[in-house]
Amino acid sequence: MLSVKIELLEALRHALENLSPGAGAKAAFESPKVASHGDLATTAAMQLAKPLKLNPRQLAENLRAALLTAAPFQRWVDAIDIAGPGFINIRLKPEAKQQIVREVLARGSSFGGQATTGHRMLVEFVSANPTGPLHVGHGRQAALGDAICNLYQTQGWEVYREFYYNDAGVQIGTLATSTQLRARGFKPGDPEWPEQAYNGDYIADIAADFLAKKTVHSDDREYTASGDVEALDDIRLFAVAYLRHEQDLDLKAFSVRFDNYYLESSLYLSGKVDDVVKKLHDAGKTYEHDGALWLKSTEYGDDKDRVMRKGDGTYTYFVPDVAYHITKWERGFEKVVNIQGTDHHGTISRVRAGLQAAGVGIPQGYPDYVLHTMVRVVRGGEEVKISKRAGSYVTLRDLIDWTSKDAVRFFLLSRKPDTEYTFDVDLAVAKNNDNPVYYVQYAHARICSVLAAWGGDVATLQDVDLTPLQSPQAQALMLLLARYPEMLTAAAVDFAPHDVTFYLRELAACYHSYYDAERILVDDETVKRARLALVAATAQVLHNGLAVLGVSAPQKM
Repeated sequence: MLSVKIELLEALRHALENLSPGAGAKAAFESPKVASHGDLATTAAMQLAKPLKLNPRQLAENLRAALLTAAPFQRWVDAIDIAGPGFINIRLKPEAKQQIVREVLARGSSFGGQATTGHRMLVEFVSANPTGPLHVGHGRQAALGDAICNLYQTQGWEVYREFYYNDAGVQIGTLATSTQLRARGFKPGDPEWPEQAYNGDYIADIAADFLAKKTVHSDDREYTASGDVEALDDIRLFAVAYLRHEQDLDLKAFSVRFDNYYLESSLYLSGKVDDVVKKLHDAGKTYEHDGALWLKSTEYGDDKDRVMRKGDGTYTYFVPDVAYHITKWERGFEKVVNIQGTDHHGTISRVRAGLQAAGVGIPQGYPDYVLHTMVRVVRGGEEVKISKRAGSYVTLRDLIDWTSKDAVRFFLLSRKPDTEYTFDVDLAVAKNNDNPVYYVQYAHARICSVLAAWGGDVATLQDVDLTPLQSPQAQALMLLLARYPEMLTAAAVDFAPHDVTFYLRELAACYHSYYDAERILVDDETVKRARLALVAATAQVLHNGLAVLGVSAPQKM
């Protein structure tokens, strides 16, 4: 049906051009809000009526007459109706809808994807400081970042995943001193234990392994402990490597990978922070006031100018952020997306202001941001606020252990990122239709069971006679399959993987309705093979959509 839609769109474009040169740009189809109104609709007549100084209803009549003579409309369209002030509703012939089954089966796992564009994109996500286990908020960020990467890969982009973390600063110092105190035998609650120290059991684990002189490995580093409790710098390096290893394990359990780990410290060591400050100074975008260096960020839409260098000579945190994003641009990434918590909202304007003020050719609006809220976790009807291991929050590993990787991913992606979300652990493990991931996965497994009972080769279904697919349930399912590619495109543009979860739930419901309405393994061979082709195509789209979310498509449940 995608090829059918392309033919019809070209015919619509041609008809509009004949009505008015340049009007072809208005050629577009949308889905009618009420299914009984038709399969496709266009508002082109209403859009053109005013500039052409014509009655929109009459213009729609003229356009309808032109479309009825076009070969693609004669071949694929059953009826064209006009509603209201000039809506044009198009009803397709059954054979037009049936084409989508062939297209899905022919393309398989690549169905819905676009050709390679040559565009390069970097998505930075998780970016947790190595001071403790990953919490549920990091999990939401990991699910979002990975799904957005997958979405853009379906659109032909070359996508690069990056993890940025602060490997210096106050938090790392607190980690080191907390570990040192544990190594000396102190614990939370002791008079010697500082209020700001990290209290989780993981600190005791790090201290024990440090004293045992163990070696830890992570994706980006390796370190062997000296065991010297007085060597604070050794403790710091070991603790960072230890927690980086722990975070790697969490991410692997979540099936998230990264192409690169970028250290904030490297921006200072390489001189990139000093370079960006010099660029801003030379461009006349800074000034001194009250012993501090300020950026004229109000010139770029910020609500006030921002301090870059404090009176003690240290830089505020957005300065290395500006230097970091300049490296992204210099590395050839024309599109950059940062997945961060809503507490980072204030950094957006100052980072973008710094990038514009630096004058290195970066376009306005660079980078893009996707901000997410934190997640409440409910288990047994009560909110869970702490993990024994972490000491003050629920970890991502807790959530995976209590439920599953698939459930955590699907649930954390099932709402818009900036909306509050409550993760119901009991619902996530329930094996019923109230559990959305179970509902979608069960639809896929149900189809696989039908195909297994048939016992044939799905590849032989690509060229079957699809004429028997005439029922309202079959046609509704085919129309929904045809929406998948455009849904992916829209979800990518809007950074909206939740749209994929909505679509998959709708597709699963549509399949279950079809399954209840028509028996598939009937005696009539022609009917049976047509229905098998339809459900095989449905399984393929369910598989493809789940893959975008990083969720498995089980064959048995």
